[in-house]
Amino acid sequence: MASTEDMYMGGLYQRFPVTVDRGEGALVWDDSGREYIDCMAGYGVALLGHCNRRVTDAITTQIGRIITVHSSLYNKTREEFLEKLIGLAPDGLEQVHLNNSGAESVEAAIKFAKKYTGRKKMIAMKGSYHGKSLGALSITFGPKYRRPFAPLIEGAEFVPFGNGAALDEAVDTDTAFVIIEPVQGESGIHVPPPEFLREAREICDRSGALLVFDEIQAGLGRTGRLWAQQHWGVTPDILCLAKGIAGGVPMGATLAKPEIIGAMSKGEHSSTFGGNPLSCAAGSATLDALTQDGLVENSAAMGAVFADGLEELKRKYPNMIREVRGRGLMIGVEIKYDVRGILYGLIKKGILMLYSGRNVLRILPPLVVTARQAAKVLDALDAVLSEESEKTGTRRGGSNMGRT
Repeated sequence: MASTEDMYMGGLYQRFPVTVDRGEGALVWDDSGREYIDCMAGYGVALLGHCNRRVTDAITTQIGRIITVHSSLYNKTREEFLEKLIGLAPDGLEQVHLNNSGAESVEAAIKFAKKYTGRKKMIAMKGSYHGKSLGALSITFGPKYRRPFAPLIEGAEFVPFGNGAALDEAVDTDTAFVIIEPVQGESGIHVPPPEFLREAREICDRSGALLVFDEIQAGLGRTGRLWAQQHWGVTPDILCLAKGIAGGVPMGATLAKPEIIGAMSKGEHSSTFGGNPLSCAAGSATLDALTQDGLVENSAAMGAVFADGLEELKRKYPNMIREVRGRGLMIGVEIKYDVRGILYGLIKKGILMLYSGRNVLRILPPLVVTARQAAKVLDALDAVLSEESEKTGTRRGGSNMGRT
């Protein structure tokens, strides 16, 4: 599918042959009017679904008042958002830098941690993904992302995700921070062992290093809890947020303990667009939707529906599906071969789905997804796997999955 966009945007994105024209809830329609269930959700940005009424009303109202107010001036819309965000934040995270994206949120965390500790060493996880700006890229594991742009910021080391002993050995008196995604996204939706985050907290406390959680993808209800860290009862010193925090409007936020941001001098870190009233209005509406409309609870419930259905598919196609993993509506299905054919097969059946690497299906529907929509996704995946098994001669077993 050729597009005028390709002429001007180059080959920077892996693209699918769908031109999205409009959306509502967990559904989108292409330019010919064909309907799709959206399990991509803008890589998790459409957290509340498309055209959420709270968000669109808030944006419409704010546009009629003012769009841009730099943080060198005060603004009541920003103040309202900050009060709501800090009111919901994990204990102790009482100050925030507002920015525009996940990468910017991570960049701020790097600077805050280095300034506060006076240290240089950065510890991240193998399989990590924190963004593609040069600072965030320095603590992103994937060699395919890092290698072309070396040298990056010095001092980054990577340890195996979930290995407390390896982390303990790597952290020393020059370690400024340890950064962890409580659930890894880009590398294939990996959940840590039960004690790992608590071990990381204890290691950082002993060494004086800061613990940073990147919940850019996993936070704000995605895993069935408001904060992914709540599954393990561990609180970081710095928390990075973005993606769905403003219902689709660009926004990032770096939350930290007051003494950490307090170590920064005026002018050492700022953002021209960060905290603009338009994003803050959308952010306030997003937090209202999450806390008042039962979306976090729906994430947990629909996550269980998907998990049960996918485990049934795993039993039905044991030679195709290797593993199902995740929390809430952050789900990975590891396939035993390249998933490209499955993704294109799902598009034909009206389902948009993501990938993580070559062989993992990544399922990130909006938190408003319904049980009926989940059933349609599972049935479509069942049908595509059946078609793929016929093409490849892969054996399958078990019974039919009929859903209503």
